[in-house]
Amino acid sequence: MTTVDDLKRRVADLLAAYPPESAPRQDFLDARFDAGLAWIHFPEGLGGLGAPRSLQSVVDKELAAAGAPDNDKRRIGIGLGMAAPTILAFGTPEQHQRFLRPLWTEREVWCQLFSEPGAGSDLAALGTRAVRDGDDWVVTGQKVWTSGAHKSQWAILVTRTDPDVPKHRGMTYFLCDMTAPGVEVRPLRQITGEAEFNEVFLSEVRIPDAHRLGAVGEGWKVAQTTLMNERVAIGGTEFPRDGGMVGVVTETWRERPELRTSELHDRLLKLWVEGESLRLVSSRLRQQLAAGAPGPEGSAVKVAFSELNQAASGLEIELLGDEGLRYDDWTMRRPDGVNFLGREAGYRYLRAKGNSIEGGTSEVLRNIIAERVLGLPSEPRIDKDVAWKDLPR
Repeated sequence: MTTVDDLKRRVADLLAAYPPESAPRQDFLDARFDAGLAWIHFPEGLGGLGAPRSLQSVVDKELAAAGAPDNDKRRIGIGLGMAAPTILAFGTPEQHQRFLRPLWTEREVWCQLFSEPGAGSDLAALGTRAVRDGDDWVVTGQKVWTSGAHKSQWAILVTRTDPDVPKHRGMTYFLCDMTAPGVEVRPLRQITGEAEFNEVFLSEVRIPDAHRLGAVGEGWKVAQTTLMNERVAIGGTEFPRDGGMVGVVTETWRERPELRTSELHDRLLKLWVEGESLRLVSSRLRQQLAAGAPGPEGSAVKVAFSELNQAASGLEIELLGDEGLRYDDWTMRRPDGVNFLGREAGYRYLRAKGNSIEGGTSEVLRNIIAERVLGLPSEPRIDKDVAWKDLPR
């Protein structure tokens, strides 16, 4: 069994062989993965040691103290938080070996091809078709709200392979090469002025059956693993006390006493308490995650995260008054990721509006909380036993 001392010894060996002050960053990341110190709860040979996930912090703290480089979680967050756990859970040994190492070491960036113009909140209504053709599948359809598609080499993709059965039973999950012929990425400019999101058009894209993840027709089951991890990745982000969006507002409050009013003070105190509660709940959720797969409780954390971000960014705008109306740059850009804390108040306010949509709308997540956490009766559904092709559109 791996112990804290074992991990510290492994870290010391890694640092001795690849000194952070001289070793190339990519070489260090490759060596860290090969030493089993990337994600220690993964199996040996796949960047881990089969150790308890709760011990990952030991490795991270030792490496941070030594000034060692880390991968850019903003740039490869979808790969780390969504693609990797899904590939580990449902992938073949060949898929594990092919995809996990370049994913963690940033050699390949991933995006998520799930939502469609007619299937966002109701993902199971998706219509992107995949038709078997020998050892390949031919995929045609449109995906939308795809973060980072413009910089991705691979995508996790859910398709419709059988329109003659109810919608949840006719889906199949694939790993899609974003450089394949027939893949077209178009930018979607957002309220922030940037095009962080994209539309992706798939025109007779050929995907080998070797890149299918899970069994044919079980795409919904595989997608649930992705979605549960996605909500934890978005809402369960680890912040220090007085950190995150609330921390930005409290810092302005401390440094700019001339902006204070009693009414804003009351609201700030309320948000600070909510932020601290969310931090503690997120910590407990990560502890539960360390013991197994994420459950529906991640939906509650994601809803709370969204509401807190929106309320805190709104309070910051009010606190700053006219200053809060300034905006640094409306230039159309295609960024690598979201930078809430590195931009100004106007950006935070506008970008936070998307928090209650991305990763599952708050309305859908509240249904999940009601049914799967609280055990309340599900809403009446007339489409559960109807073939997808017969559903009204």
